[in-house]
Amino acid sequence: MSERYKFVDMNETGPGAVRTAFANQVAYCRAAEAPITARIVAAVATLLDRPETGFARRIADWPGAALADALPLRAAGGLHALHLSGAADDLAPIYADAEDINDAAIVAGVVRRHEAALLPWLDGPPQTNEAGRSANFIAAMLWLADQGLPARFECLEIGSSAGINLMLDRYHYDLGGVQVGPHPGVMAFTPEWQGRHPPQHAIEIASTKGCDVAPVDLTDPAQALRLKAFVWPEHAIRFARIEAAIAAAEARPPDLVRLNAADFVEQELAKPQAAGTTRLLMHSIVWQYVPADQQARITAAMEAAGARATADRPLAWVALEANRTVHGHELVVRHWPGGAAPVMLARAHPHGAWVEWLV
Repeated sequence: MSERYKFVDMNETGPGAVRTAFANQVAYCRAAEAPITARIVAAVATLLDRPETGFARRIADWPGAALADALPLRAAGGLHALHLSGAADDLAPIYADAEDINDAAIVAGVVRRHEAALLPWLDGPPQTNEAGRSANFIAAMLWLADQGLPARFECLEIGSSAGINLMLDRYHYDLGGVQVGPHPGVMAFTPEWQGRHPPQHAIEIASTKGCDVAPVDLTDPAQALRLKAFVWPEHAIRFARIEAAIAAAEARPPDLVRLNAADFVEQELAKPQAAGTTRLLMHSIVWQYVPADQQARITAAMEAAGARATADRPLAWVALEANRTVHGHELVVRHWPGGAAPVMLARAHPHGAWVEWLV
């Protein structure tokens, strides 16, 4: 397995691409200080040498682009779910990061015994809803308000998963000393802030609405377990955040619909927009999972709506997505009228630990 996380073709297919995807995921996890997840992914990769189970054969013969499909994380999610539910106690030493054990043998045995439970985890992409990312959305809104856009926002999110970021108006943020949101809030976020603090403005979240092709109901314990399974075990704080989000969803569920991203954006942009309100499309770590034809439709719909935007009814697009050339995540904003060119506001940790403000 390669120790170095490197740029590879996201759309590559075939057996070689599967092995590359697993090697790259191991290196990425190690670089992201997630050694347990790296061990699990590396152990699954050893199954490719002699794919004796249906689970291993399906991975080895993956017909799509293994990296773009996040195939290693699908498999890792299934194993983590078995561990969290207590169904596979023999995984416990790996998740305890114990030394001098045979990870490959343990995982191979679990796969043989629990194949029926594991196979469905390969059917869909990871659900990695992370509330910490919402700090980037809030910072972008502050910047947009500083550009003269109305500080009242109608937020639309694609790839919402469980809708945790749709509840961002219930959270409190300390962004380099700039305080936003109710105090103490359902959750509180104080990312390590690098660079100047964002502009200080009073902003209002008028509404939030999101979509997902497979939305997660946080109030359903089985679905909540699925979400937790995709949280890397090294990130204990993220489990606490999910529990807080579950409580918030039980009190008032987020407005979340089952729809693909392009259909959702086109439908929402066709609706009337209130005067004095900025309509804002936002998404985080989701664009790579959106099919190319839908990416094109969303871009065309946003640019067409941007051409119709006015100072009293502006449009903005905020994206926190991976730049796989430089191996980092970037907060990029476009807005209409007048600001259609992308502006990179920040580099950021994918789970909200830090923000490097650039403007």
